[in-house]
Amino acid sequence: MKIPSPCFVLDEKKLIRNLELIDSVQKSAGIEIIMAFKGFAMWSAFPIVKQYIQGATASSLNEVMLCNEEMGVKSHTYCVAYMDDEFDEIVSRSSHITFNSLTQYHKFIDRVPSDISVGLRVNPEWSDVETDLYNPSSPVSRLGITSPNITELPERVEGLHFHVLCESNSKALEHVLESFEQKFGHLLAHIKWVNMGGGHLMTREGYDTDHLVRLLSDFKKKHNVHVILEPGSAFAWQTGDLYTTVLDIVENGGKKTAIFDGSFTCHMPDCLEMPYRPKLENGSDTEQNGWYPYRLGGVSCLAGDFLDDYWFEKPLSPGDSIIFKDMIHYTMVKTSTFNGVKHPSIGILRKDGSLDLIRKFGYEDFKNRLS
Repeated sequence: MKIPSPCFVLDEKKLIRNLELIDSVQKSAGIEIIMAFKGFAMWSAFPIVKQYIQGATASSLNEVMLCNEEMGVKSHTYCVAYMDDEFDEIVSRSSHITFNSLTQYHKFIDRVPSDISVGLRVNPEWSDVETDLYNPSSPVSRLGITSPNITELPERVEGLHFHVLCESNSKALEHVLESFEQKFGHLLAHIKWVNMGGGHLMTREGYDTDHLVRLLSDFKKKHNVHVILEPGSAFAWQTGDLYTTVLDIVENGGKKTAIFDGSFTCHMPDCLEMPYRPKLENGSDTEQNGWYPYRLGGVSCLAGDFLDDYWFEKPLSPGDSIIFKDMIHYTMVKTSTFNGVKHPSIGILRKDGSLDLIRKFGYEDFKNRLS
């Protein structure tokens, strides 16, 4: 099996494993789990996803259209702010419309048909997320309405939405629900649904899915509401890797850097933003006695397009393979063609062991994003 380099490769078996677990949670708890495109939008895999999940959430007109075309359903739509010239089309393609502020609600509510379910995003002001870049629970956050600003539900609102977790466990959700009930409990008797957003990493090893099911079942029964989750990472968690190849070894100041045919800033931006250190198939992100340290450097001109030392059992040479693990969720959706760096190909490793090469990228893909 020849895998081009660089290339994102999704493992079909691993995706199905995650989907089966997600489906078991939604059935056991009697709730609805939908897929968040911001975390996983590899639509060539949607025929598999649709066997287990029937809905998706979108946060832009482009994502809404992708939901219609490739998932075959209208979307649950939440946008930080809607654009006047896009709103009517978004509404026509959506089953649910959630507003981020009361200002947005008042501006657009008269343009929402009666058969569309209307919601508001609220901020429970609790989260276990320590990195500010991924934590919308601040009392001054631009995402969601804080409790002092909503004493009663506006007309037609029948759902509340929050999203304050990121790769979190069920105990974190329990704390969020306590804060949510404390701050917005007076509204719960007047709504039909609660969307608990994403960040529920139920497919991670060691996640207490039994506790999650109890939490969701109890909340649903207590408040007589339909419960929705929209995880992103959980769907594609540990389902695929980024295959790259060493191009050069640069040594300066006693430090060796292995230059590979990919880029952190272009292909794995969370590694620089979070910062996040991915695991390797054939190396270690922690020091190993007797192993050889290398910084890993991308091919873009950004000075900071590198991660500090990884360790390898043998010295690296041009032509060696470096495989970055777990690079499907929140990775492909963030790629860019900065500096004209070649976008990795996309493939699916099928259940029979064959590689289905879905897409290769070239000059036209780079050029057509510009003008």
